[in-house]
Amino acid sequence: MATVWHGGTIYTMANEGETVQAMLVDEGVIKGFGTYEELKQQATVEIDLQGKAVYPGFVDSHLHMIGHGEKLMRVDLSKIDSSEDMREQLVLLAEDLNEDEWLIGEGWNENNFPDRKIFHRLELDEISHNPMLLKRVCRHAILANSTALALAGITKDTPDPKGGVIVRDKEGEPTGYLLDAAQELVAVHVPPVSVDYLTRALRVSVDNLLSLGLTGGHTEDMAYYGHFSKPLQAFKNVVGNEIKFRAHLLRHHQAFEEMMETATYAEPFVDPGPMKIFGDGSIGGRTAWLSKPYNDDPSTDGVAIHSDEALKDLVATARKQREAIAIHVIGDKALEQALDAIELHPVPAGKRDRLIHTVVVREDLVERMKKLPVVLDLQPSFVTSDFPWVVERLGEERLEWAYAWKKLLDAGIICSGGSDAPIEEVNPLLGMYNAVTRRNPGEMHEGFMPEEKLSRFEAIRLYTVGSAEAICKEDVRGKIKEGFDADFTVVDRDLFEGAPEQFLEAQIEMTVVAGEIMYNRVG
Repeated sequence: MATVWHGGTIYTMANEGETVQAMLVDEGVIKGFGTYEELKQQATVEIDLQGKAVYPGFVDSHLHMIGHGEKLMRVDLSKIDSSEDMREQLVLLAEDLNEDEWLIGEGWNENNFPDRKIFHRLELDEISHNPMLLKRVCRHAILANSTALALAGITKDTPDPKGGVIVRDKEGEPTGYLLDAAQELVAVHVPPVSVDYLTRALRVSVDNLLSLGLTGGHTEDMAYYGHFSKPLQAFKNVVGNEIKFRAHLLRHHQAFEEMMETATYAEPFVDPGPMKIFGDGSIGGRTAWLSKPYNDDPSTDGVAIHSDEALKDLVATARKQREAIAIHVIGDKALEQALDAIELHPVPAGKRDRLIHTVVVREDLVERMKKLPVVLDLQPSFVTSDFPWVVERLGEERLEWAYAWKKLLDAGIICSGGSDAPIEEVNPLLGMYNAVTRRNPGEMHEGFMPEEKLSRFEAIRLYTVGSAEAICKEDVRGKIKEGFDADFTVVDRDLFEGAPEQFLEAQIEMTVVAGEIMYNRVG
């Protein structure tokens, strides 16, 4: 059923400022452009945009879709701004628990607390003797009470696992603060979730994402809910039939080989992606791997999740399957290690490796990246979440090449835009605002490291063209162009006009996937 879209401003994002008057869509594909008078003769349906603006479909290049749904369904600790309020919230949660039921919370961040307090397990014991697992906002650390530690068998004599840290007090006793791989010692004891639960969480997530103008997401969920077949089935249950959404699945290295052998998908709405690897942790938890020690704790330079040889072996495994990798690297030492492995085992032709986050870089590493077919998955909201406290962690000297989105784009490296939800807010318009202003909503300063601000065109391209390039689909997605998938986002205003706050005030009118309206604000 051919449809002509007209009566608004349709941005192609192929070139800055380029628009078309009207477009014809049929069978999920953009068939052509012209004037309304020219195209209406070929259409059976007409949609008058009534002055609204159209952009290629916004795509989040890095998030955890099931985790985002869980965050919407669970208690959200990310908005709490004091340790006293966090304790009060946990007390309220504990009151409603059944015996032996786990108390699970999402998103606490001690950097938002005036006292920077990280709760000790004994303080958590005072709140509840039910097993407790509280995920830090970065998801590279958890807090556990004594009950949870006992279930995991963690004692004074338990050694740190490879790639993780059991934080201990002066007597050598575990405090309940577990970093990176040490989290799994407790997490594996949380009762397994069902496919029905994962389906429900994913449906909540997709509904929310569509309402925010997202037509797709590159998501990593395959190693956190038991066998990969459970979350994979949830994606097949939710996406591709009545609900259309482009879910590109990163495959965790622990599940990768079995998925290559046995997994089936539901393309073009659920498709397989690269091998996902964690190279290091987070700056907030001081587990991002830096080439020099942390400025505010010289005793550590972070955590390497894998040895050099182990990482190279993982990359070699991906290459045997003719696949790319997507590796989480926040610190410059982790980035250096990743580049060593990628250069030793080049990506197959027609693929691009992805360097996720790339927060702290160095000029020499930028020169190496320029020579490789890599994409940088950037999270603009990291700037506003991490500043100003991150200056204490890194020191002034490292800031020149930290959160350096503009310099990385100017170097000619492909960059895409994402949220890392549920760690950050998933709203792509907020991400664009953060990229353009480098400040939080309501703040009036010139921005954190204002020389790294992006233009509006660059910011919107991160979530359109850049996200398509990240999965080598720039020939069919990311632009409004003849022959491309009819995925687009309709906004109530022109994001290129007015103050940057337009990004925050804008309303998503419609989200269209494969030519079908998946979200309509008025309907």
